[in-house]
Amino acid sequence: MLVASNRKTKNKQQETRNKNMNPKVKSQRRQNIRYRIRRKVGDGEAQNPRLSVFRSNNEIYVQLIDDSKGETLAAASSKDKDIAAQKGNKTEKSKLVGAAIARKATELGLKQVRFDRGGYLYHGRVKAVADGAREGGLQF
Repeated sequence: MLVASNRKTKNKQQETRNKNMNPKVKSQRRQNIRYRIRRKVGDGEAQNPRLSVFRSNNEIYVQLIDDSKGETLAAASSKDKDIAAQKGNKTEKSKLVGAAIARKATELGLKQVRFDRGGYLYHGRVKAVADGAREGGLQF
């Protein structure tokens, strides 16, 4: 009896794992993580915008967003000419992207932002963007 119940439990665990590997379920899970983080971060305002990060396999994009108006105040990415021309790995370019968005924010007169990591772990390239933005003078 005990052996049979263990098999059932293992089969249920495998089914659960297989469900999580389904692309639709996986994308829905990531979307829920993004929404949860967005609730904690709060909406960006004109004087305290949301610094949103999107990370693809090769590039990284950041935006300063005013959620009350639904506008993007400034944006920077690793595809910008001055950053793409630099030599270095993706993490180093991410730090440059953070510095670029900080420079654009200070031109707009912004010092305080809310960091939205977009469901990604605060590690690697996402952390490099945050470090670059902090070194550029942004506070969050």
